[in-house]
Amino acid sequence: MPYAGQPQDTPIPPELNRWNWGAFLLNWIWGIGNSTYIAFLMFVPFVNMIMIFVLGAKGSKWAWKNRVWADADHFRRTQRNWAFAGLAVIAVFILLFGLIFTAFFMLMKSGDAYKLSLAQVRSNERVIAVMGEPIEAGWFMSGNVSVNGPQGSANLSIPISGPKNSGTVISEATKVAGVWRIHLLVVRVDGDPTPIVLINTKNLQIPNSAVES
Repeated sequence: MPYAGQPQDTPIPPELNRWNWGAFLLNWIWGIGNSTYIAFLMFVPFVNMIMIFVLGAKGSKWAWKNRVWADADHFRRTQRNWAFAGLAVIAVFILLFGLIFTAFFMLMKSGDAYKLSLAQVRSNERVIAVMGEPIEAGWFMSGNVSVNGPQGSANLSIPISGPKNSGTVISEATKVAGVWRIHLLVVRVDGDPTPIVLINTKNLQIPNSAVES
């Protein structure tokens, strides 16, 4: 539906036929608002990976054809608002992801298994000799912690660094009757094939390990 007085199928002016960020970022939502229902192909698996770029490239042309516009300025303002809305949505998602990401690591780092593991590593003379002091823990740890009242388990991989080297702490621990106990604690120094085994109560075979007495 062209704007009032515009003949059907009037080509979009060249200056308006540009990449459409609103269509690219909001795809099917933008499609509803611009009567461009081909955007629902975003719900088709695999097709959606291509369709997002097709919408960005063809969105302005399709929106010009499918909606009623007072004039070119009306079209330009509307598409600019869609672009701003898309950027706002992306910013909100990034903010939420950052908050969840931060909360996850803060929760992991507040746990007793994490604190107990780092305390053992930071007090170990062999690790200190290799890493130097102070030994700091990095943010991008991985693993899982499961706690059910007085019982629990933890498997952690903690990046650490010191003035001399950096590495990773591997820790396995269980919580029994409210008390955490570490069963495996290993420090792998970057560039060194010999891991330092601080605790190994289950006598697991660890190749090339240097066992602490």
